[in-house]
This record gives sequence, C-alpha cells and structure tokens, in this order.
Amino acid sequence: MNMALFPEVVVNGETIPSAAIAAEAQNHSAPKDKPGIAWRKAAQALAIRTLLLQEARARGLQPDPEELSPGRVETEDEALIRALLDDALSIAPVTDADVQAEWAKDPERFRSAPLWDVSHILCACDPRDDAETAMAETRAKAVLVRLDGDAKGFANAARESDCGSKAQGGHLGQLGPGDTVPEFEAALRNLAEGTMTPAPVLSRHGWHIIRLNAIAPGQVLPFDTVRPKIAQALEKAAWARASRDYIAGLAKGAQITGASLEPI
Repeated sequence: MNMALFPEVVVNGETIPSAAIAAEAQNHSAPKDKPGIAWRKAAQALAIRTLLLQEARARGLQPDPEELSPGRVETEDEALIRALLDDALSIAPVTDADVQAEWAKDPERFRSAPLWDVSHILCACDPRDDAETAMAETRAKAVLVRLDGDAKGFANAARESDCGSKAQGGHLGQLGPGDTVPEFEAALRNLAEGTMTPAPVLSRHGWHIIRLNAIAPGQVLPFDTVRPKIAQALEKAAWARASRDYIAGLAKGAQITGASLEPI
C-alpha cells in the first residue's frame, strides 16, 4: 500500500504517524481490491484513540493498568482510556423491568445449544500445500459422485475416510457449538436433517463430506436462567451507546483532518 496516497491524519494538532496507521490497518477487514477501506478504518480508529487520550490527559487522569487475563495486562493507553470512560460516562443501572421487557420481546431467542448427530468422510491434507490439497479435493469429489446423494451408502463410503471414525461408518456422535472447527460447524448449520454437504468442505484437517443424521434443537430456557445474560447484554449495549455519543461530542469540538469519524 502506497502511504503517500493517503492524507496525514491530524487530531487537534497532533499528527498520527502513517506507519502507525499502516500497522493498525492489518486489524481491519476490506475487499482485496480495495485496501483503502482498511486504511480509512484504521485512520478512524486511531483518530478516536488519540481524541480520547487527549481528553484523558486534559482531565489529569493517570493510568492504572489492570490484568485482563493471565499474562495479558492493559497498556497505559488502554488503562487511560478506560479511566476516562469510567470518569465521563454515567450509565443508568439495568432494572429487572428492563430485563423482563427484553426477554418478553421474543423468549424463543433464548435457547440451549442444539445438538447435531453427525457423520463425515475425511480426505486429509495440509491446506498450506496446494498440490496436496488439490489431490485430496479430487478424491473427495469422487466419493461424492459415487454416493450421488445416497445417504444409506454413507457408512460404506466412510471406510475410505482418513479419520478414525471410519470404524464407526464415519459417525462422530453428537456435537454442539464449538465442538468442531468453524468451517465444519458453518456447514452443519446449513444442512437439513438427513442430508449431506453437496460439495466437500475444507478445514485445517482436509476435505470433509458431512452428513447431518439428526438434530436436537435447543430448548427455550426459563426466564430465571437467562436473566443474568440479558442483563449483561443490556448493560454492554448501554455502554456502547453512551461511548459512541461521548466520542461524537468530543469530535464536534475537535479539529480532525485526514480521517472521518462517520461509519465506514
């Protein structure tokens, strides 16, 4: 990316180095043919960060880094921004009535995790090896052609699988969310009961032909069970709204060039 094509980002007279924006851009998604979008997102993120840090220092706040997780401690800038938001924002407590109202909108949203009874055939490969991956895909497609949608023949075809489950006809048993790799789970969620993937699915393990034998939908959970989760979500949403409004207020009184704080 040619950094010279992008304007300097200046917040209240403080210039954000282009190298910092380029590094931050690695954390933002954008279409491959439009790298400028990632740059603009990064410039916006760092402009907001700079604005908040300037305000925190103007208030005379001091950073007091906290441990976020084992081995992960806040940076001084992160601690300073947290201190500012704690000092500047006032959020009304979430009440039982708020939680009850949110739950009552659609109790069906709050369910236990589903369970999928799954079988698969694995044609193993290292996805980092293009030649090996292509060969394994060809093999998986050949198995699919022979099956021709015949779910009853799945167990016999699974004898060719590179997974230990081939001894059980490819049967993996019951899986829940998070029990398998994301690509496998995404394919499962798009399958109807009793069907298999129309094309092989690539994961870090290789190409999978997946069959969803049966599904047990999650059960609607009682209000008392989901009350803490709803309260936490409402509080988080309130903080997010208040933070956005606060940043918008700071931006109105700031001089910012080279970056827009409007949604990208």
